Amino acid sequence: MRRAALVTGGTRGIGFGIARALAGKGFDLALNGVRDEGAVATVLGELRALGGEAHYIRADIGDRSDRERLVSTVRERLGRLHVLVNNAGVAPQARADILEAGEESFDRVLGVNLKGPYFLTQSVARWMAEQKDDDDGYAACVVNVTSISATVASPNRGEYCVSKAGLAMASQLWAVRLAAFGIPVYEVRPGIIDTDMTAGVRERYDALINAGLVPERRWGTPEDVGRAVAALATGEMPYATGAVVVVDGGLTLPRL
Repeated sequence: MRRAALVTGGTRGIGFGIARALAGKGFDLALNGVRDEGAVATVLGELRALGGEAHYIRADIGDRSDRERLVSTVRERLGRLHVLVNNAGVAPQARADILEAGEESFDRVLGVNLKGPYFLTQSVARWMAEQKDDDDGYAACVVNVTSISATVASPNRGEYCVSKAGLAMASQLWAVRLAAFGIPVYEVRPGIIDTDMTAGVRERYDALINAGLVPERRWGTPEDVGRAVAALATGEMPYATGAVVVVDGGLTLPRL
């Protein structure tokens, strides 16, 4: 039987890069997002062309009832789940100095980027533990996609940084808790990635990258992140639960 993965935010940007990589490794997929299904038809077609199933479930992971419906729908459509990739995330709708930023944006960003994956992991982990009890050969893992913003401070988008730092700690917490079930939890920490979310700062980061901000002297791509997640999902990094895989071209390396 083919393995199955749920990728939140899996129809665009980094999430789609992850979905493509997993489909290429033989996974059936459940993808989550907030757009209408018609808007992701091309994406689903591309993934299905790789030979497996690709389902789309519209849900806001920051909403409890939506999360519950998401998990129940994945159970109905796939009947199994081996990999959860918590990738969905939002940026502040407007960047604001932390001296001026309001609570509404903080609540929105933390709800989607931290509360959502934290409690989605709780729900999915219970299901994974059930599957493990039923099948000794069952293998599963959880991958949380954070950001270099977990450790790199940007005072004009503090809520985003706090959400990613929180998810980094959540990764450690879940790694400790789920080790008893033989379910590893990993954190993948991307740097500057070429997606629609970063389109608005392209000119600025082009200049910074050309000036040496990133040792590899290029933007990262969704495919770079996807390949890292696929390696974890296929068991290429055993005995490493809690590991942080940094995909940033060397940006956060200490340098003189």
